[in-house]
Amino acid sequence: NCVDFVLTQALSIGIPQDPEPNAHMTPSPAVGDHPAVTVVDISDPTGANAGVELLDLDALQLQSIPMRVRRVVVRLESAAVVYHSANLRVRTRTSVRKGLLGYLAFGPQASGTSNGLPVRPGMMLAVAPEAENTFVTNPDWETITFLLPSEDILAHLTARQRESEFHLPKGVEALQVDTERVRELFDWGKRLVDMALQQPSIFDGQAKERLAAQDELPEMLLATLRGADDFESTRSDRTRQAQSLVVKTAEDYAMAQSGDRLYVTDLCKVAAVSERRLEYAFKEIMGLTPVTYLTRLRLHRVRQALLAARQGSTTVTTEALNWGFWHFGEFSRAYKECFGELPSETLR
Repeated sequence: NCVDFVLTQALSIGIPQDPEPNAHMTPSPAVGDHPAVTVVDISDPTGANAGVELLDLDALQLQSIPMRVRRVVVRLESAAVVYHSANLRVRTRTSVRKGLLGYLAFGPQASGTSNGLPVRPGMMLAVAPEAENTFVTNPDWETITFLLPSEDILAHLTARQRESEFHLPKGVEALQVDTERVRELFDWGKRLVDMALQQPSIFDGQAKERLAAQDELPEMLLATLRGADDFESTRSDRTRQAQSLVVKTAEDYAMAQSGDRLYVTDLCKVAAVSERRLEYAFKEIMGLTPVTYLTRLRLHRVRQALLAARQGSTTVTTEALNWGFWHFGEFSRAYKECFGELPSETLR
């Protein structure tokens, strides 16, 4: 196993086992236009999409406790391995960039939902380019996402006369896979990530290590997916998935009507559900009422605008009105409760 071999070689020259959290943040030589290894510790969900060119990611914090989310990206040659961990409930809407396929394995302690489907042992996701998936994470969340061009997999299989083994995903597909195989794939990716954290120079400027890992990745992935079936959802699963769709429909509407006040009756109309069903769906999926959740989402949008503003280009009042906040005293209190500072401090 090339990952184990390279890790053994790295450890044999005395790499520290528990590096300081920011010891690996020094810029390193790029693979293409990016470093081979990047590590981002995220404490503000409005910046969750910064510094990653492989995914589009929109995050919303669902609990009012300090956020600790970590992302590690290990870029091989044309493929990449992305690790995420989270310490609290977070909603993310995530899509893989054009030209890449995504295969996602969950950590053994991970719990939450994917498009409303509860995460469980033996579950994997196969994700087509630009297909969006909504995750709701619980504490102790860990995932490894393997990103690679479809032509790489096809070339790998063609060289071995095994083309019939590959199924190109359509949208986001939940797969039922042997639990031990999923665990082995996750562990393989985690060892690669740990090695990158301990000594990123193994991947920077030494293409043979990246190529060795990239050559092994399709074999590991295809061995895991061999015999995979479509996930057989239960009646309870289908109910949660329907609730997740209601939430997404209401959220999309609220974002499209950004400057307007939110009325529950309008949300019910667009989602084609009763007020009771709407509230139950939000509480089941997000743990918040519809108005609380969507108000928090709009607060995040205001914060993004304030953080991105150039000096003198906008005001707090302008951005608050742009996102439907008309009572500025209530807005400022809600903003400070959510982010720990006043909007004027963010803009400053």
